[in-house]
Amino acid sequence: MTTSTPETEYQILLQTGELKPDSDQAKAIASLTRLHRELIDLPSMHNRGERSKSRWSTVLFHWLGNDNTAPKGVYLYGGVGRGKSMLMDLFFAAAPIASKRRVHFHEFMLDIHARLKDWHELSAREKVQLGGRANDDDPMPFIARKIIEESRLLCFDELQVTDIADAMVLTRLFKELFTQGVIVVATSNRIPGELYKNGLNRQRFQPFIEQLEERLEVISLNGPSDYRYDRLKGSQTYYYPINEETTAQLSSTFFRLTDRRIEDRAKVPSEELDIKGRMLFVPKAARGVAVFSFKRLCENPYGTADYLTIARTYHTVIMVAVPQFTAEMNDSARRFIHFIDALYEHGVKFLCSTAVPLPALYAGGDLGFEFERTVSRLTEMQSEDYLARGHGKLSIGS
Repeated sequence: MTTSTPETEYQILLQTGELKPDSDQAKAIASLTRLHRELIDLPSMHNRGERSKSRWSTVLFHWLGNDNTAPKGVYLYGGVGRGKSMLMDLFFAAAPIASKRRVHFHEFMLDIHARLKDWHELSAREKVQLGGRANDDDPMPFIARKIIEESRLLCFDELQVTDIADAMVLTRLFKELFTQGVIVVATSNRIPGELYKNGLNRQRFQPFIEQLEERLEVISLNGPSDYRYDRLKGSQTYYYPINEETTAQLSSTFFRLTDRRIEDRAKVPSEELDIKGRMLFVPKAARGVAVFSFKRLCENPYGTADYLTIARTYHTVIMVAVPQFTAEMNDSARRFIHFIDALYEHGVKFLCSTAVPLPALYAGGDLGFEFERTVSRLTEMQSEDYLARGHGKLSIGS
């Protein structure tokens, strides 16, 4: 069994100067280390998932007997750049349990809605074959059971609720998940009591908030250092022309934002985003930062749903090799406009290399008026106010 814990990994980052002393972070690490220790002490945790799923289920249901002895999860909330995702990642990497999943909350909800759709398309006979009940119209116990068979520990990044469909699903789903023994660690910009604030029919969402407050230890992270802003502050965000030098500068910024060494560039992972059953390939992604080429995103038939998913998933996007737009490039120019709109509306930080300076980016065509707004937004996205803005759509429910 690994001797690594959230605390030991955090101390390494302090000693190497990657982090500054922060009392809020220290409190969060103490809570995450407490959960790490409780996972080790639970029956059958020591084998790191080598026993059968049936044994796991027995243990999990035992946790939630009359005394409700399941470990209490952790909910980290606070402003942008305070290290919430970083701390959760330290916990996740060291967690002494094989059955675990780390996922952006928006991606998780897309998965849940897909499962709901699949369930409602099943015949009564198929529901029985899958372990459900023929005349039962409530799919939540079945879906929760399937989720927990896949992952006993769920780590959610950027838990936020902006959609009434999500709000209505969450209370029912998490009642089942918690009953069946799931352990949750989550990050959010908002305290539980302010989730889906002023949203439609919010009273029906209140039980979900109460579940979070009961099942998770709520920790505030609002220390003095905005690490994300500090790493971007003073940095150039638009580089031109497109050459080896500007590519190297963007690459250096990516590694600074993701706490990775440039010499480990070959180890930077790729990802795939599930967009209603269709996979969108992300060439490089780490710690909420994604890298795309202009050609991949704007010369292929992607649309608003794709760009919104990217904007919800990543707090920073780097785009390589944006050309000067001519009259013959209306399709790719239109996609670029929609892409920037999605990033802007969600407070995503945007860095890119371009063929020409920003004012000359659009060289003529039928989209002059629309592109003028895009240039205005790109200009604003370089400002300190925008760079200090949190990630997520600014709406009553964000």
